[in-house]
Amino acid sequence: MSPSQPAPKAPPHKPMPVYDHPPAKVHADTVRPRYLSTMLDVGFFVFGSLASVWLTWLLAADGFSLSRLWYWIPFWVVLTYIALPRVHRILTWIYVPDYFIGRARTSDGLLGDPVNLGFRGTEEDIHQVMRDSGWSLAEEITPRSAWRMVVSSLLRRSYPTAPVSPLHLFGRRHDFAYQQEVDGNPHQRHHVRFWRTPEGWLLPGGHQADWLAAGTYDRSVGLSLFTLQVTHRIDADIDIERNYIVSTIEHHHPEVPVEVIEKFSTGYHHRNGGGDQIKTDGDLPIVDVSAAVQNDPQPHLSDGPPRRPSSLILGCALILLMSIGPAVVGIVASLDAEPVVEAEQGPALVTAMSRPAVLIALIVVTVLTLTALALATALGVVWTRTVMLFVLTALILVMGVSGIREEPALLGLWSLAILALLALSSTSVRTYVEAKRALRREARGQTPSGS
Repeated sequence: MSPSQPAPKAPPHKPMPVYDHPPAKVHADTVRPRYLSTMLDVGFFVFGSLASVWLTWLLAADGFSLSRLWYWIPFWVVLTYIALPRVHRILTWIYVPDYFIGRARTSDGLLGDPVNLGFRGTEEDIHQVMRDSGWSLAEEITPRSAWRMVVSSLLRRSYPTAPVSPLHLFGRRHDFAYQQEVDGNPHQRHHVRFWRTPEGWLLPGGHQADWLAAGTYDRSVGLSLFTLQVTHRIDADIDIERNYIVSTIEHHHPEVPVEVIEKFSTGYHHRNGGGDQIKTDGDLPIVDVSAAVQNDPQPHLSDGPPRRPSSLILGCALILLMSIGPAVVGIVASLDAEPVVEAEQGPALVTAMSRPAVLIALIVVTVLTLTALALATALGVVWTRTVMLFVLTALILVMGVSGIREEPALLGLWSLAILALLALSSTSVRTYVEAKRALRREARGQTPSGS
Protein backbone atom coordinates (compact mmCIF):
# COMPACT_ATOMS: atom_id res chain seq x y z
CA MET A 1 0.00 0.00 0.00
CA SER A 2 1.44 3.37 -1.03
CA PRO A 3 1.96 6.03 1.58
CA SER A 4 -0.51 8.33 -0.22
CA GLN A 5 -3.43 5.94 0.23
CA PRO A 6 -5.45 6.28 3.47
CA ALA A 7 -5.56 3.32 5.85
CA PRO A 8 -8.80 1.27 5.62
CA LYS A 9 -11.29 1.95 8.34
CA ALA A 10 -11.91 -0.82 10.82
CA PRO A 11 -15.47 -2.19 10.69
CA PRO A 12 -17.72 -0.75 13.40
CA HIS A 13 -17.72 -2.80 16.53
CA LYS A 14 -21.00 -4.64 17.13
CA PRO A 15 -21.79 -5.91 20.59
CA MET A 16 -22.46 -9.57 21.06
CA PRO A 17 -26.19 -10.40 20.97
CA VAL A 18 -27.67 -10.93 24.37
CA TYR A 19 -30.75 -13.00 25.18
CA ASP A 20 -32.94 -10.43 26.86
CA HIS A 21 -35.68 -12.29 28.72
CA PRO A 22 -38.62 -10.11 29.78
CA PRO A 23 -38.68 -9.53 33.53
CA ALA A 24 -42.12 -11.01 34.08
CA LYS A 25 -44.31 -13.55 32.33
CA VAL A 26 -47.40 -12.10 30.69
CA HIS A 27 -50.39 -14.04 31.98
CA ALA A 28 -53.74 -14.24 30.28
CA ASP A 29 -55.18 -12.45 33.32
CA THR A 30 -53.37 -9.23 32.31
CA VAL A 31 -55.05 -9.31 28.93
CA ARG A 32 -58.43 -10.65 30.01
CA PRO A 33 -59.07 -10.30 33.76
CA ARG A 34 -60.58 -13.31 35.41
CA TYR A 35 -63.39 -12.71 37.82
CA LEU A 36 -63.77 -14.72 40.99
CA SER A 37 -67.06 -16.13 39.71
CA THR A 38 -65.30 -17.52 36.61
CA MET A 39 -62.62 -19.22 38.72
CA LEU A 40 -65.29 -20.70 40.98
CA ASP A 41 -67.14 -22.05 37.93
CA VAL A 42 -63.97 -23.76 36.73
CA GLY A 43 -63.48 -25.32 40.16
CA PHE A 44 -67.05 -26.60 40.29
CA PHE A 45 -66.68 -27.97 36.74
CA VAL A 46 -63.55 -29.94 37.66
CA PHE A 47 -65.06 -31.26 40.90
CA GLY A 48 -68.22 -32.31 39.06
CA SER A 49 -66.07 -34.13 36.52
CA LEU A 50 -64.25 -36.04 39.25
CA ALA A 51 -67.57 -36.85 40.94
CA SER A 52 -68.94 -38.21 37.64
CA VAL A 53 -65.93 -40.55 37.35
CA TRP A 54 -66.54 -41.59 40.96
CA LEU A 55 -70.20 -42.37 40.20
CA THR A 56 -69.24 -44.25 37.02
CA TRP A 57 -66.82 -46.43 38.97
CA LEU A 58 -69.46 -47.29 41.59
CA LEU A 59 -71.99 -48.21 38.90
CA ALA A 60 -69.42 -50.38 37.14
CA ALA A 61 -68.50 -52.17 40.37
CA ASP A 62 -72.15 -52.90 41.18
CA GLY A 63 -72.90 -54.05 37.65
CA PHE A 64 -70.32 -56.81 37.40
CA SER A 65 -72.80 -59.20 39.00
CA LEU A 66 -74.85 -61.17 36.46
CA SER A 67 -77.94 -60.63 38.59
CA ARG A 68 -77.60 -56.85 38.09
CA LEU A 69 -76.88 -56.54 34.39
CA TRP A 70 -79.58 -53.88 34.14
CA TYR A 71 -77.09 -51.64 35.97
CA TRP A 72 -75.12 -51.37 32.74
CA ILE A 73 -77.81 -49.12 31.28
CA PRO A 74 -77.31 -46.29 33.80
CA PHE A 75 -73.58 -47.04 33.71
CA TRP A 76 -73.49 -46.48 29.93
CA VAL A 77 -75.56 -43.29 30.24
CA VAL A 78 -73.33 -41.83 32.96
CA LEU A 79 -70.13 -42.91 31.20
CA THR A 80 -70.97 -41.69 27.69
CA TYR A 81 -73.04 -38.58 28.39
CA ILE A 82 -71.40 -37.34 31.60
CA ALA A 83 -68.01 -38.78 32.56
CA LEU A 84 -66.24 -39.08 29.19
CA PRO A 85 -67.41 -35.67 27.90
CA ARG A 86 -66.21 -34.06 31.13
CA VAL A 87 -62.81 -35.75 30.88
CA HIS A 88 -62.49 -34.66 27.25
CA ARG A 89 -63.46 -31.11 28.19
CA ILE A 90 -60.75 -30.84 30.86
CA LEU A 91 -58.06 -32.34 28.62
CA THR A 92 -58.92 -30.15 25.64
CA TRP A 93 -58.77 -27.06 27.83
CA ILE A 94 -55.09 -27.93 28.18
CA TYR A 95 -53.96 -28.83 24.67
CA VAL A 96 -56.49 -27.56 22.07
CA PRO A 97 -55.71 -23.97 20.90
CA ASP A 98 -58.25 -21.37 21.96
CA TYR A 99 -58.08 -19.36 18.71
CA PHE A 100 -59.26 -19.76 15.14
CA ILE A 101 -57.60 -22.71 13.41
CA GLY A 102 -60.31 -23.40 10.85
CA ARG A 103 -62.11 -25.98 13.00
CA ALA A 104 -65.20 -25.78 15.18
CA ARG A 105 -65.24 -27.50 18.56
CA THR A 106 -67.79 -29.79 20.16
CA SER A 107 -69.36 -29.09 23.55
CA ASP A 108 -66.78 -31.52 24.95
CA GLY A 109 -63.92 -29.43 23.52
CA LEU A 110 -63.00 -31.90 20.78
CA LEU A 111 -62.14 -30.63 17.31
CA GLY A 112 -65.36 -30.72 15.31
CA ASP A 113 -66.27 -30.01 11.69
CA PRO A 114 -63.96 -27.85 9.54
CA VAL A 115 -65.06 -24.34 8.64
CA ASN A 116 -65.56 -24.58 4.88
CA LEU A 117 -67.77 -21.59 3.98
CA GLY A 118 -67.74 -17.82 4.47
CA PHE A 119 -70.53 -15.28 3.98
CA ARG A 120 -70.75 -11.52 3.63
CA GLY A 121 -74.02 -9.81 4.50
CA THR A 122 -76.50 -9.46 7.32
CA GLU A 123 -78.33 -12.17 9.21
CA GLU A 124 -81.52 -11.29 7.32
CA ASP A 125 -79.69 -11.76 4.02
CA ILE A 126 -78.57 -15.27 5.00
CA HIS A 127 -82.04 -16.31 6.16
CA GLN A 128 -83.53 -14.97 2.93
CA VAL A 129 -81.07 -16.77 0.67
CA MET A 130 -81.17 -20.07 2.54
CA ARG A 131 -84.98 -20.17 2.58
CA ASP A 132 -85.13 -19.33 -1.11
CA SER A 133 -82.63 -22.11 -1.82
CA GLY A 134 -84.78 -24.81 -0.22
CA TRP A 135 -83.22 -25.01 3.24
CA SER A 136 -85.10 -25.27 6.56
CA LEU A 137 -84.07 -23.48 9.74
CA ALA A 138 -83.14 -26.07 12.38
CA GLU A 139 -84.98 -25.85 15.69
CA GLU A 140 -83.20 -25.16 18.96
CA ILE A 141 -82.51 -28.10 21.25
CA THR A 142 -85.24 -28.24 23.89
CA PRO A 143 -86.68 -31.18 25.82
CA ARG A 144 -89.58 -31.25 23.35
CA SER A 145 -87.44 -31.11 20.18
CA ALA A 146 -84.93 -33.62 21.61
CA TRP A 147 -87.74 -36.08 22.37
CA ARG A 148 -89.27 -35.57 18.94
CA MET A 149 -85.87 -36.20 17.35
CA VAL A 150 -85.47 -39.47 19.25
CA VAL A 151 -88.95 -40.63 18.23
CA SER A 152 -88.44 -39.65 14.59
CA SER A 153 -85.12 -41.50 14.46
CA LEU A 154 -86.53 -44.68 16.00
CA LEU A 155 -89.69 -44.69 13.87
CA ARG A 156 -88.01 -43.13 10.80
CA ARG A 157 -90.51 -40.28 10.70
CA SER A 158 -89.73 -37.13 8.76
CA TYR A 159 -88.51 -34.20 10.84
CA PRO A 160 -87.23 -31.52 8.41
CA THR A 161 -86.47 -28.94 11.14
CA ALA A 162 -84.76 -31.32 13.60
CA PRO A 163 -82.16 -29.66 15.85
CA VAL A 164 -78.45 -30.16 15.28
CA SER A 165 -75.83 -30.80 17.93
CA PRO A 166 -74.06 -27.64 19.13
CA LEU A 167 -70.62 -26.74 17.78
CA HIS A 168 -68.56 -23.83 19.01
CA LEU A 169 -66.41 -21.22 17.28
CA PHE A 170 -64.95 -18.01 18.72
CA GLY A 171 -65.76 -19.45 22.14
CA ARG A 172 -69.52 -19.61 21.56
CA ARG A 173 -72.19 -21.86 20.14
CA HIS A 174 -73.33 -21.56 16.53
CA ASP A 175 -75.91 -18.81 15.98
CA PHE A 176 -78.26 -20.91 13.84
CA ALA A 177 -78.26 -23.84 11.41
CA TYR A 178 -80.04 -24.84 8.20
CA GLN A 179 -80.68 -28.31 6.83
CA GLN A 180 -82.31 -30.36 4.09
CA GLU A 181 -83.76 -33.75 4.93
CA VAL A 182 -83.16 -36.48 2.33
CA ASP A 183 -86.28 -38.41 1.16
CA GLY A 184 -88.02 -37.93 4.52
CA ASN A 185 -85.31 -39.97 6.29
CA PRO A 186 -84.26 -38.33 9.60
CA HIS A 187 -80.98 -40.29 9.52
CA GLN A 188 -79.78 -38.51 6.38
CA ARG A 189 -79.64 -34.76 5.86
CA HIS A 190 -77.60 -31.88 4.53
CA HIS A 191 -76.86 -29.30 7.19
CA VAL A 192 -74.75 -26.21 7.76
CA ARG A 193 -74.07 -24.19 10.93
CA PHE A 194 -73.41 -20.42 10.98
CA TRP A 195 -71.32 -18.25 13.31
CA ARG A 196 -71.14 -14.45 13.26
CA THR A 197 -67.51 -13.31 13.23
CA PRO A 198 -66.31 -10.84 15.89
CA GLU A 199 -66.43 -7.17 14.95
CA GLY A 200 -63.37 -6.13 12.97
CA TRP A 201 -62.09 -9.72 12.74
CA LEU A 202 -60.35 -10.86 9.54
CA LEU A 203 -59.59 -14.30 8.19
CA PRO A 204 -55.94 -15.34 7.90
CA GLY A 205 -54.51 -13.49 4.91
CA GLY A 206 -56.67 -10.42 5.57
CA HIS A 207 -59.87 -11.71 3.94
CA GLN A 208 -63.12 -10.30 5.30
CA ALA A 209 -66.19 -12.34 6.20
CA ASP A 210 -69.21 -11.45 8.32
CA TRP A 211 -70.14 -15.08 8.88
CA LEU A 212 -68.36 -18.44 8.86
CA ALA A 213 -70.10 -21.76 8.34
CA ALA A 214 -69.45 -25.50 8.48
CA GLY A 215 -71.45 -27.75 6.16
CA THR A 216 -71.48 -31.55 6.30
CA TYR A 217 -73.74 -34.38 5.14
CA ASP A 218 -75.24 -36.81 7.70
CA ARG A 219 -75.22 -40.27 6.12
CA SER A 220 -76.44 -42.41 9.06
CA VAL A 221 -76.84 -42.70 12.82
CA GLY A 222 -74.23 -44.48 14.93
CA LEU A 223 -72.03 -44.25 18.02
CA SER A 224 -69.36 -41.63 18.56
CA LEU A 225 -65.83 -43.04 18.53
CA PHE A 226 -64.72 -40.82 21.41
CA THR A 227 -67.74 -40.76 23.77
CA LEU A 228 -69.88 -43.74 22.61
CA GLN A 229 -72.89 -41.40 22.37
CA VAL A 230 -75.59 -41.90 19.77
CA THR A 231 -74.93 -39.36 17.02
CA HIS A 232 -75.11 -38.74 13.28
CA ARG A 233 -72.22 -40.03 11.19
CA ILE A 234 -71.07 -37.69 8.44
CA ASP A 235 -69.75 -38.35 4.94
CA ALA A 236 -65.98 -38.05 4.79
CA ASP A 237 -65.78 -35.86 1.66
CA ILE A 238 -67.03 -32.58 3.12
CA ASP A 239 -66.02 -30.70 -0.04
CA ILE A 240 -68.95 -32.29 -1.87
CA GLU A 241 -71.36 -30.88 0.72
CA ARG A 242 -69.62 -27.48 0.61
CA ASN A 243 -70.00 -27.30 -3.16
CA TYR A 244 -73.61 -28.52 -2.95
CA ILE A 245 -74.54 -25.70 -0.55
CA VAL A 246 -72.99 -23.10 -2.83
CA SER A 247 -74.69 -24.64 -5.89
CA THR A 248 -78.16 -24.44 -4.31
CA ILE A 249 -77.59 -20.75 -3.55
CA GLU A 250 -76.28 -19.99 -7.06
CA HIS A 251 -79.23 -21.83 -8.63
CA HIS A 252 -81.84 -19.73 -6.85
CA HIS A 253 -79.80 -16.50 -6.63
CA PRO A 254 -77.48 -16.34 -9.66
CA GLU A 255 -76.84 -12.67 -8.91
CA VAL A 256 -74.91 -13.58 -5.75
CA PRO A 257 -71.13 -13.45 -6.32
CA VAL A 258 -68.95 -16.26 -4.96
CA GLU A 259 -65.25 -15.75 -4.35
CA VAL A 260 -63.14 -18.87 -3.74
CA ILE A 261 -60.02 -18.55 -1.60
CA GLU A 262 -57.97 -21.42 -2.96
CA LYS A 263 -55.78 -23.38 -0.57
CA PHE A 264 -57.09 -21.35 2.37
CA SER A 265 -55.87 -24.23 4.51
CA THR A 266 -53.71 -27.19 3.71
CA GLY A 267 -55.70 -30.09 2.34
CA TYR A 268 -55.85 -32.80 4.96
CA HIS A 269 -57.46 -35.99 6.26
CA HIS A 270 -58.59 -36.09 9.88
CA ARG A 271 -61.52 -36.94 12.20
CA ASN A 272 -64.28 -34.76 13.56
CA GLY A 273 -65.63 -34.69 17.12
CA GLY A 274 -67.65 -37.87 16.57
CA GLY A 275 -64.65 -39.77 15.23
CA ASP A 276 -65.80 -39.68 11.58
CA GLN A 277 -63.21 -39.45 8.83
CA ILE A 278 -63.08 -36.10 7.03
CA LYS A 279 -61.06 -34.87 4.08
CA THR A 280 -60.90 -31.50 2.33
CA ASP A 281 -58.87 -29.67 -0.30
CA GLY A 282 -58.70 -26.55 1.89
CA ASP A 283 -60.59 -24.16 -0.43
CA LEU A 284 -62.93 -21.62 1.19
CA PRO A 285 -65.80 -20.10 -0.86
CA ILE A 286 -66.96 -16.64 0.30
CA VAL A 287 -70.62 -16.01 -0.66
CA ASP A 288 -71.71 -12.35 -0.77
CA VAL A 289 -75.41 -12.66 0.12
CA SER A 290 -75.73 -8.89 0.52
CA ALA A 291 -76.20 -8.78 -3.27
CA ALA A 292 -79.23 -11.10 -3.16
CA VAL A 293 -82.59 -9.82 -4.38
CA GLN A 294 -84.92 -9.50 -1.38
CA ASN A 295 -88.05 -11.40 -2.42
CA ASP A 296 -89.69 -11.94 0.96
CA PRO A 297 -87.97 -9.96 3.71
CA GLN A 298 -88.36 -11.32 7.21
CA PRO A 299 -88.01 -9.50 10.51
CA HIS A 300 -84.62 -9.59 12.21
CA LEU A 301 -84.15 -12.48 14.62
CA SER A 302 -83.15 -10.38 17.60
CA ASP A 303 -80.72 -11.83 20.09
CA GLY A 304 -82.80 -10.54 22.99
CA PRO A 305 -82.10 -11.66 26.55
CA PRO A 306 -80.18 -14.92 26.95
CA ARG A 307 -82.35 -18.03 26.90
CA ARG A 308 -82.38 -20.16 30.01
CA PRO A 309 -80.48 -23.32 28.94
CA SER A 310 -81.97 -26.77 29.34
CA SER A 311 -79.07 -27.77 31.63
CA LEU A 312 -80.14 -25.14 34.15
CA ILE A 313 -83.73 -26.36 34.06
CA LEU A 314 -82.54 -29.97 34.39
CA GLY A 315 -80.34 -29.13 37.39
CA CYS A 316 -83.21 -27.41 39.19
CA ALA A 317 -85.55 -30.30 38.36
CA LEU A 318 -83.05 -32.81 39.79
CA ILE A 319 -82.88 -30.84 43.03
CA LEU A 320 -86.67 -30.78 43.26
CA LEU A 321 -86.64 -34.53 42.66
CA MET A 322 -84.18 -34.90 45.54
CA SER A 323 -86.67 -33.25 47.87
CA ILE A 324 -89.77 -35.23 46.90
CA GLY A 325 -88.44 -38.50 45.52
CA PRO A 326 -87.75 -41.91 46.99
CA ALA A 327 -84.57 -40.66 48.59
CA VAL A 328 -86.51 -38.62 51.15
CA VAL A 329 -88.83 -41.57 51.80
CA GLY A 330 -85.78 -43.67 52.63
CA ILE A 331 -84.46 -40.96 54.94
CA VAL A 332 -87.76 -40.77 56.82
CA ALA A 333 -87.80 -44.56 57.17
CA SER A 334 -84.28 -44.45 58.61
CA LEU A 335 -85.34 -41.83 61.13
CA ASP A 336 -88.31 -43.95 62.25
CA ALA A 337 -86.12 -46.99 62.96
CA GLU A 338 -85.38 -47.25 66.69
CA PRO A 339 -82.22 -49.08 67.76
CA VAL A 340 -82.35 -51.79 70.41
CA VAL A 341 -80.34 -50.59 73.38
CA GLU A 342 -79.10 -52.89 76.12
CA ALA A 343 -79.18 -51.47 79.61
CA GLU A 344 -75.51 -51.94 80.43
CA GLN A 345 -74.28 -49.97 77.35
CA GLY A 346 -77.19 -47.63 76.90
CA PRO A 347 -75.63 -44.11 76.80
CA ALA A 348 -72.68 -45.09 74.62
CA LEU A 349 -74.82 -47.00 72.13
CA VAL A 350 -77.42 -44.24 71.95
CA THR A 351 -74.65 -41.75 71.19
CA ALA A 352 -73.22 -44.02 68.48
CA MET A 353 -76.62 -44.59 66.89
CA SER A 354 -77.54 -40.93 67.04
CA ARG A 355 -74.69 -39.82 64.79
CA PRO A 356 -76.21 -41.21 61.56
CA ALA A 357 -79.57 -39.74 62.56
CA VAL A 358 -78.01 -36.31 63.03
CA LEU A 359 -76.23 -36.59 59.68
CA ILE A 360 -79.47 -37.63 57.98
CA ALA A 361 -81.27 -34.69 59.58
CA LEU A 362 -78.60 -32.34 58.24
CA ILE A 363 -79.02 -33.87 54.79
CA VAL A 364 -82.78 -33.25 54.95
CA VAL A 365 -82.18 -29.59 55.86
CA THR A 366 -79.61 -29.30 53.07
CA VAL A 367 -82.00 -30.75 50.49
CA LEU A 368 -84.76 -28.36 51.57
CA THR A 369 -82.31 -25.46 51.28
CA LEU A 370 -81.32 -26.61 47.80
CA THR A 371 -84.99 -26.76 46.84
CA ALA A 372 -85.51 -23.14 47.83
CA LEU A 373 -82.38 -22.11 45.91
CA ALA A 374 -83.48 -24.09 42.84
CA LEU A 375 -86.85 -22.35 42.79
CA ALA A 376 -85.14 -18.95 43.05
CA THR A 377 -82.72 -19.85 40.24
CA ALA A 378 -85.53 -21.06 38.01
CA LEU A 379 -87.23 -17.68 38.54
CA GLY A 380 -84.14 -15.87 37.25
CA VAL A 381 -82.04 -15.12 40.35
CA VAL A 382 -78.47 -15.71 39.14
CA TRP A 383 -76.42 -15.65 42.37
CA THR A 384 -78.39 -18.54 43.89
CA ARG A 385 -76.77 -20.91 41.37
CA THR A 386 -73.33 -20.32 42.92
CA VAL A 387 -74.72 -21.02 46.38
CA MET A 388 -76.33 -24.21 45.07
CA LEU A 389 -72.99 -25.37 43.66
CA PHE A 390 -71.31 -24.82 47.04
CA VAL A 391 -74.05 -26.71 48.89
CA LEU A 392 -74.08 -29.57 46.36
CA THR A 393 -70.30 -29.90 46.57
CA ALA A 394 -70.43 -30.09 50.37
CA LEU A 395 -73.31 -32.61 50.27
CA ILE A 396 -71.49 -34.88 47.81
CA LEU A 397 -68.27 -34.80 49.84
CA VAL A 398 -69.98 -35.43 53.19
CA MET A 399 -72.07 -38.33 51.88
CA GLY A 400 -69.19 -39.82 49.93
CA VAL A 401 -66.63 -39.67 52.73
CA SER A 402 -68.99 -40.72 55.55
CA GLY A 403 -70.14 -43.84 53.69
CA ILE A 404 -73.80 -43.03 54.37
CA ARG A 405 -74.45 -43.14 50.61
CA GLU A 406 -74.17 -46.95 50.78
CA GLU A 407 -77.83 -47.09 51.83
CA PRO A 408 -79.92 -47.68 48.66
CA ALA A 409 -82.14 -44.63 49.15
CA LEU A 410 -79.21 -42.42 50.07
CA LEU A 411 -77.20 -43.69 47.10
CA GLY A 412 -80.01 -42.40 44.92
CA LEU A 413 -79.87 -39.03 46.68
CA TRP A 414 -76.07 -38.91 46.27
CA SER A 415 -76.35 -39.76 42.56
CA LEU A 416 -78.98 -37.05 42.01
CA ALA A 417 -76.73 -34.53 43.77
CA ILE A 418 -73.85 -35.39 41.41
CA LEU A 419 -76.08 -35.13 38.34
CA ALA A 420 -77.44 -31.77 39.55
CA LEU A 421 -73.90 -30.49 40.09
CA LEU A 422 -72.92 -31.61 36.59
CA ALA A 423 -75.92 -29.89 35.04
CA LEU A 424 -75.50 -26.61 36.93
CA SER A 425 -71.73 -26.43 36.30
CA SER A 426 -72.03 -27.11 32.56
CA THR A 427 -70.60 -24.77 29.96
CA SER A 428 -74.03 -23.70 28.70
CA VAL A 429 -75.17 -22.66 32.18
CA ARG A 430 -71.91 -20.80 32.81
CA THR A 431 -72.32 -18.94 29.49
CA TYR A 432 -75.90 -18.05 30.40
CA VAL A 433 -74.88 -16.72 33.82
CA GLU A 434 -72.04 -14.66 32.33
CA ALA A 435 -74.46 -13.16 29.78
CA LYS A 436 -76.92 -12.28 32.55
CA ARG A 437 -74.16 -10.66 34.59
CA ALA A 438 -72.98 -8.69 31.57
CA LEU A 439 -76.51 -7.40 30.99
CA ARG A 440 -76.80 -6.35 34.61
CA ARG A 441 -73.43 -4.56 34.54
CA GLU A 442 -74.50 -2.80 31.35
CA ALA A 443 -77.82 -1.82 32.93
CA ARG A 444 -76.04 -0.45 36.01
CA GLY A 445 -73.67 1.53 33.79
CA GLN A 446 -76.60 3.11 31.96
CA THR A 447 -78.44 3.98 35.16
CA PRO A 448 -77.86 7.55 36.40
CA SER A 449 -75.85 7.67 39.61
CA GLY A 450 -78.50 9.77 41.33
CA SER A 451 -81.27 7.30 40.75
